[in-house]
Amino acid sequence: MPMPRHFLNAAPDFFHLHRHLHLSYFFLFFLNIFLSHSPITTTAANHEVLVLFSWLHSSSSSSPPPPFSTWNSQDSSPCKWSFVRCSSDEYVTEINIQSVHLALPFPSNLSSLSFLETLIISEANLTGAIPVDIGDCVSLKTIDVSSNSLIGDIPASIGKLKNLEELTLNSNQLTGKIPAELGSCTSLKSLVLFDNRLSGSIPTELGQLSGLEILRAGGNQDIEGKLPDEISNCQNLQVLGLAETKISGGLPSSLGKLKKLQVLSLYTTMLSGEIPREIGNCSELVELYLYENSLSGSLPGELGKLLKLEKLMLWQNNLVGSIPEEIGNCKNLVILDVSLNFLTGTIPESFGNLTNLQELMLSSNNVSGSIPAVLSNATSLIQLQVDSNQISGSIPPELGLLFQLQVFFAWDNKLEGSIPATLSGCKSLQALDLSRNSLTGSLPPSIFQLRNLTKLLLIFNDLSGSIPLEIGDCKSLFRLRLAGNKISGQIPREIGSLTNLSFLDLSNNHLSGVVPDEIGNCGELQMLDLAGNSLSGNLPSSVSYLSKLEVLDVSMNQFVGPIPGSFGELFSLSRLSLSSNSLSGPIPSTLGRCSRLQLLDLSRNQLFGSIPVQIFEIEALEIALNLSWNSLTGEIPPQVVALNKLSVLDLSHNKGSEGDLMSTFRNGEPCVHL
Repeated sequence: MPMPRHFLNAAPDFFHLHRHLHLSYFFLFFLNIFLSHSPITTTAANHEVLVLFSWLHSSSSSSPPPPFSTWNSQDSSPCKWSFVRCSSDEYVTEINIQSVHLALPFPSNLSSLSFLETLIISEANLTGAIPVDIGDCVSLKTIDVSSNSLIGDIPASIGKLKNLEELTLNSNQLTGKIPAELGSCTSLKSLVLFDNRLSGSIPTELGQLSGLEILRAGGNQDIEGKLPDEISNCQNLQVLGLAETKISGGLPSSLGKLKKLQVLSLYTTMLSGEIPREIGNCSELVELYLYENSLSGSLPGELGKLLKLEKLMLWQNNLVGSIPEEIGNCKNLVILDVSLNFLTGTIPESFGNLTNLQELMLSSNNVSGSIPAVLSNATSLIQLQVDSNQISGSIPPELGLLFQLQVFFAWDNKLEGSIPATLSGCKSLQALDLSRNSLTGSLPPSIFQLRNLTKLLLIFNDLSGSIPLEIGDCKSLFRLRLAGNKISGQIPREIGSLTNLSFLDLSNNHLSGVVPDEIGNCGELQMLDLAGNSLSGNLPSSVSYLSKLEVLDVSMNQFVGPIPGSFGELFSLSRLSLSSNSLSGPIPSTLGRCSRLQLLDLSRNQLFGSIPVQIFEIEALEIALNLSWNSLTGEIPPQVVALNKLSVLDLSHNKGSEGDLMSTFRNGEPCVHL
């Protein structure tokens, strides 16, 4: 049974002594073996052989991996061993083991390797704690034991390593606080501790590390407190990463002193307050990640002084005010994301200067005004997302000059006018969503010439006219939603050429005529919604070829004739709604083969005959079974009792007998209409 943690902390000397006594016996055992087989005298090199060899064999559960075949206890020196380098005097100066599965504890007695400068054992499944005597390895310049399974605290004794330049402990299971003693490692340039289980605050003593270039401690979700002002004393700092922690309070204005800072990563923390104007003094800044915080106030215009800035990520904060025109001076910007804030004002015209900009993300704000035509000058744009704002006016035809644009989202705004035919110039366009606006006019046929377009969503506008025959040319489409418009005419048979289409929603328009048989060629369709139109004729039996179909809704149309028995071949179907048509004939018993059906609505038709027993044997029916307002006859089969998961059962307004329906349901059962 392991000792309680408080006992371990209370008596460290006991366990330190016990461990070293054990290792001493172990060491003597190997020493006797070594001397009994070798005529040479024991030297410092021999000693290094024994220290390293005994560590490699410290686990009785497994043999050393094949790459260690050169490690021989009979050698007079380890200098020819794999993963080991030595000085000209044959003293070990470097151990470099990477991506080799060891499953060994952290090496002990390293302090006896007096000339060791580099210790790298990464991604090797090292276990146990980092021993305190690591602080006695006075020559160490580099320690990298990242991506292992180390536990316990970071030893404060590391603070004794005056020559240490790189300390890399990331991606382990280390706990406790960051030792304040690390502030004594006066040569330290890189301190990498991310993705552990560290807690406590950032020690102010780290501000003493004037040569520090990299500080990364993100992913330690229990690190808390404010970002200390003293960090600004690290005048050589290039990377400061504390993302995904509980760092709170405001960003200190003293960060502006970090003239060499290139990356500031403080996303997904508990930061609040305003972004200090002094951030504009960090003239070397390339990447600024402050998203998913509680930052407030307006965006400082001083951001425009960051001429080397490439990534500005401020999404999901509480930022207000307008977007500064000065940001247009950041001509190296590649990504600008200020979505999910409370920003107002207009999109700055100066953004037309951002010729390197690839992603402009302004979604979910209160931005108003129009989309500036000068955005067409930002010819590197790949993503333009301005959805969920108050943007008005028309879509500038000039956007068709954005040849590299792949995503254009402007849904949920107040856009007016027609969809520019020039958007067909966006040859790389993959997703276009202009839903929930007030767009008028017809669908430009040229849009369907976009060979890479996979998603076209235009729901809830005032679009009219017919669906262009050119739709069949857009064979890359797999999601097409035109619901909630005033589109008229027939569904063109060319739609059958869309063999990749998985989602087709043409509901709530003014479509008429028959559904073309070619719809059965859309073999990837999972959802087909034609509800709320004036479609007529028979339901095409070719729909039964759509083996992947999960939702079929053709309700509120003018379909006549029987329900095709072949619909029973739609084995993936979970929702089938044929209500409010003029369908006649009996309910096909083959529908009982649709074993995944959760909702079946055949109400408000002219169906007659008895209800097939097979319908009541569909165990998946949980949402609704609605057969009301037909001319069904006969008694309700006793199998209805099996539908005990059903929320709504409506058999009302038919000509059949109610039978013993009510007695088959008890408390908490479905809502039943007779």
